[in-house]
Amino acid sequence: MAPSIKVGDTIPEGTFNYIAYTPELDDNLACGVPTKLLTNAWKGKKIVLFSVPGAFTPTCHVNHLPPYLAKYDEIKAKGVDAIVLVAANDAFVLSGWGRFEGVKDKILMLSDTNAAWSGAMGLSVDLAHIGFGTRTGRYAMIIDDLVVKYVELEPGPGVTVSGADAILAAL
Repeated sequence: MAPSIKVGDTIPEGTFNYIAYTPELDDNLACGVPTKLLTNAWKGKKIVLFSVPGAFTPTCHVNHLPPYLAKYDEIKAKGVDAIVLVAANDAFVLSGWGRFEGVKDKILMLSDTNAAWSGAMGLSVDLAHIGFGTRTGRYAMIIDDLVVKYVELEPGPGVTVSGADAILAAL
């Protein structure tokens, strides 16, 4: 299925839950307090957004998030204001995964509850057959002042068009 959102489109409004990194979260017994982020906070900013079907799942955990973290400085050097990960997991799971991976404040780990925002753009996936329900698809976007400059949904398993290298080439 092809995404319904295309280059040149304005992203839909969305609200995400997340737990902002604070040094207190370095204590693995701390949970943090979920807060909300609205997409209108990205007005006037360049955002690199990538989406994974699930925290701690093999491809997401090994091949998708770590390269974005490793190439953080290269991506930011291209004028990117924020790097954002979106997944259908809850804010606590995404915060825990981010802490496990050493993300700290480098990547915003945003919960797209029920994949509602992704689904509005044709970027969700039904993984009920493996017990996951509806999840965010594996995709990436470059958003500049709320306008899509790059959007690619992975055509199959693995990380190609949504990976850090593809984003760096598109920036």
